[in-house]
Amino acid sequence: MLHTFEIGGEYLALDVNSGALHSFYKLAYDICKLLTPPLTKETPEILYNLEYDKNEVKLAYSELYSLYEQKLLFSPDFIVDLPKNSVIPIKALCLHVAHDCNMRCGYCFADAGEYCGKREIMAPEVGMKAIDFLIEHSAKIENLEVDFFGGEPLMAMDTVKAVTEYGKKRAAEAGKHINFTLTTNGALLDDETIEYLDREMFNLVLSVDGRKSVNDFMRRFPEGGSTYDKIMPQFKKLAEMRQQNGKSYYVRGTFTAKNLDFSSDVFHLADCGFEEISVEPVALENNHPLAIKEEMLPRIYKEYEKLAIELAKRKSSGDKINFFHFNVDLEAGPCVYKRVKGCGAGCEYLAVTPPGALFPCHQFAGMDNYKLGNIYDGFNDESAQLRKKFKSTNIYTKPECQNCFAKFFCGGGCVAASVKYEGGDMSKCYHIGCELERKRLECALYLQAKLAE
Repeated sequence: MLHTFEIGGEYLALDVNSGALHSFYKLAYDICKLLTPPLTKETPEILYNLEYDKNEVKLAYSELYSLYEQKLLFSPDFIVDLPKNSVIPIKALCLHVAHDCNMRCGYCFADAGEYCGKREIMAPEVGMKAIDFLIEHSAKIENLEVDFFGGEPLMAMDTVKAVTEYGKKRAAEAGKHINFTLTTNGALLDDETIEYLDREMFNLVLSVDGRKSVNDFMRRFPEGGSTYDKIMPQFKKLAEMRQQNGKSYYVRGTFTAKNLDFSSDVFHLADCGFEEISVEPVALENNHPLAIKEEMLPRIYKEYEKLAIELAKRKSSGDKINFFHFNVDLEAGPCVYKRVKGCGAGCEYLAVTPPGALFPCHQFAGMDNYKLGNIYDGFNDESAQLRKKFKSTNIYTKPECQNCFAKFFCGGGCVAASVKYEGGDMSKCYHIGCELERKRLECALYLQAKLAE
C-alpha cells in the first residue's frame, strides 16, 4: 500500500508496509500516483501520457522501480502472528486515587471526577494492594508502569506518597521496576509538592489548554476565578526543573469546537517555555456543544498543516519544541505487536477505582458492564471473555483498518471511543478520531521530511 500526499510544497509518499517515507520531486510523485503493483522493469505506456519529457519519465520510473525491487515501494503486506497464550500479563495500572476534582472542565469525560458514581479518595491500603495485584499478574515482565490519575490526584497526596514508596520497595523485592506517572491540573501545586514530584515521578502530565482565554473558558473553579493564573507559575517552575534534570513531562491540553485555531494554543505554550506539548481533540457525543463535528474537519486539517509548517521552521532554527502527536519514529518506534494491537487496554493495561474495582482503562471506569473484578478477589466470571475480546481487537479485526495508511501508527484507535461513540461496538473505529489521526500522521511525516533535509 502506498499513500501519497502533499503538504507545504513537499511531495511525499509513505510505503505503508515497509514504513519507508519518500520525498519525491513532482515528476516522480505524479508517476507514483499512476502506478499499480506489481511493477515491471519496462516503463508502463500510460506514463508517457504525462506532460513531461519521455526520457525524464523513463529515468524517473527506473529509479522508482529500484525502490520497488528493494521492497521500499509497494512492499508486500504482512500479518503479525499475535501471541495466543491464554494468560495475559499486566504491565500497567492506572490508579484513580481521587474520584474528585477541584475544577469543573466543560468537556470532562469523568463527570467532574465522579465517574458517574460518588466522590471518594483511594485509601493508601487500596493503592498498596493494587501494587501487589500488578506484581502478581505481571508474569515475567520486569518494567512496570503505574499512573496516578483522577479527578485530581493531588487531592490524594498521602495515597500517592504511600503507594510510591511501597511500590518501589515491592518491585525491588520482586526483581522488577515501576515507573510512576502523575497527571495534575496544578491547582494544588506548591514548592514542596513540585520537589517531590520531580524526584519521584518518571513522567508528569500537566493539564492546561493553552491561551488564558481558552483555558479559563474550559477549565473552571467551582467558586470562580482564573485557573490559568493559578496554575501557570507552578507549571513553569515544574517544567523548567524537569528540563534541567532531563526528565520526562508534557503539558497536555484539549481543543474543542470553541478553539479550532488550536495551533495558537500550542505556540502560546511553547512561548511560555514548555518544550513538550500535547493539545488533543476532544471526544464527545455529537450533540455536545463542544464536540468536533464532520463539517469542522477541513478547518482542523488546515490548522494541523499550519502547525506542522511552523514547527518545521522553529525546529530548524534550534527550538526544542516537541508536539506529541507529531512524534513519529520511522527507524524504530513501537514494536510490531504494539503497532498492530494498540494501547493494550483491557489486557496489559487496567484501571483501578478508589474502592479497588478493575476496569479496562480509565475511560471505562464507572461503566459497570465493563467491570472486570477487583484487586482483592481478582477477575470476575465475566472478565475472561471480555478481556479475550479486548485482546482480539486489533487492526486485522477492524474492517475499516484494512485499507487505512495509518493503521501501523495508531493500532486501530481508541477502543473506549469506539464503544462510547460508535454504538458500543469496539470492532468499529471512532470515525472522527480516525480522520484526525490520518491528518496528524501526514503532518508528522512532513515534519520528518523537512528536518531530514
